[in-house]
Amino acid sequence: MGEKKAKGKIRINRERCKGCQLCMLVCPSRRIRTDKSLNLKGYAPACFNENVPEGEKGCTGCAQCATVCPEVAIEVYRAK
Repeated sequence: MGEKKAKGKIRINRERCKGCQLCMLVCPSRRIRTDKSLNLKGYAPACFNENVPEGEKGCTGCAQCATVCPEVAIEVYRAK
C-alpha cells in the first residue's frame, strides 16, 4: 500500500488580497491563479483552484502561500 499524502485546502480573503501573485510563485502544485473579477478595491485577487485534473497534484497544505502573503489573506487547512 502507498502512503496517503496530506491534502490541503486554502481560503483566500479576496477583499484583503492585493493581487501581488507571490502565493502563485511559491505554490509547488500550482493551484492558485488570478481571479477574473476584481475585488472592491479594484485588485484582481488570487483564488484557489480546487479542481484537480487526473494525474495532477492537488494542494498539500504546505502553507508556503500563507507564509509569503504580505496581506495575511490566506488560511491553510489540512486534512488527513
